[in-house]
Amino acid sequence: MVLGAPLLAAVKTGGLEAAADVLAGAAASGQIHAASLYVRRGERVLARSFGAAKTSDSIFLLASISKPISVAALMRLYEKGEFGLDDAIRKFIPEFSGDGRERITMRQALTHVSGLPDQLPQNAKLRARHAPLSEFVAGAIRTPLLFAPGKLYSYSSMAILLASEVAQRISGTSFPALVDETVYRPLGMKHSAMGQGRFKLESLMDCQVERAAPESGSGDPTTKTWDWNSPYWRKLGVPWGGAHGSAPDVARFLGGFLHPAGKALKPETVRLMIANHNTPGLRRRGLGFDLGVRANQSGRGGKNFGHTGSTGTLCWADPASDTICVVLTTLPARAVSPHPRDLASDRVAEAVG
Repeated sequence: MVLGAPLLAAVKTGGLEAAADVLAGAAASGQIHAASLYVRRGERVLARSFGAAKTSDSIFLLASISKPISVAALMRLYEKGEFGLDDAIRKFIPEFSGDGRERITMRQALTHVSGLPDQLPQNAKLRARHAPLSEFVAGAIRTPLLFAPGKLYSYSSMAILLASEVAQRISGTSFPALVDETVYRPLGMKHSAMGQGRFKLESLMDCQVERAAPESGSGDPTTKTWDWNSPYWRKLGVPWGGAHGSAPDVARFLGGFLHPAGKALKPETVRLMIANHNTPGLRRRGLGFDLGVRANQSGRGGKNFGHTGSTGTLCWADPASDTICVVLTTLPARAVSPHPRDLASDRVAEAVG
């Protein structure tokens, strides 16, 4: 545990320790197998690990926290003038056409208003036969749209996948390598990888799979060869949910947006990513980021930004209180309500005001 003296005083008065107590209790009861809490307010830091996570550098499957990380890598290419937000995806993926696909822009893909589905209808079959990521891309290019682009909000992992495919085609670099080069290394994220990376499988926190998301197998014993813990899935490195990282590393990533220093992205690009891009009446979204994540306020205003993940993860940054909160657990997000990650996040939000 790392705990600055000024913050320790706040914790002893019933502040952030309440968040740690939530996770400690969940770990002690066996509800969660592992968790990591990292809170930074200004220069003061609280870092705690629980259960099977023996240090704050323990590495978790981040699930959809992967999305803003992936988009940050893509936006390095935007800074170089390689694409515009209102460019059609078809400009870079010519075969992505027909039935309105040619009208879908990069901005729409990054803000979940493209009309693309979250998962492919054949998702389970692809995973069961250990299909390469290129087959998911081919499926996303052909899959029917749910609605006309820009008309509705519908969360879409496949849109993030196609945006990452654009990045690969523009850069000529594999997407995991691009993320490492443009995000992880500049921000000093040494316990992170898109996919398994250089880490040994046994060094990664095992996910609890019972009552997990349907697309991951929901804990069905017959899905063990392709569920969240399988070597196949850990290595695949899907840009919508395959990143691994530690809580301090996720905080470093958010810190690059809370206090942009130009290490990964220019300050103006940072501001662009955490601003709302959707039209009035649709859920507020930045580029890859959810807005209003703090204290379960998703989409309801405020300047805070972050993301949640179906493996039981959550992170947010709040400019108003200069706070970063990262809660990583191994308990699926849909397994229980209220989830310990949400309770811990709420306690942090209450403590910082």
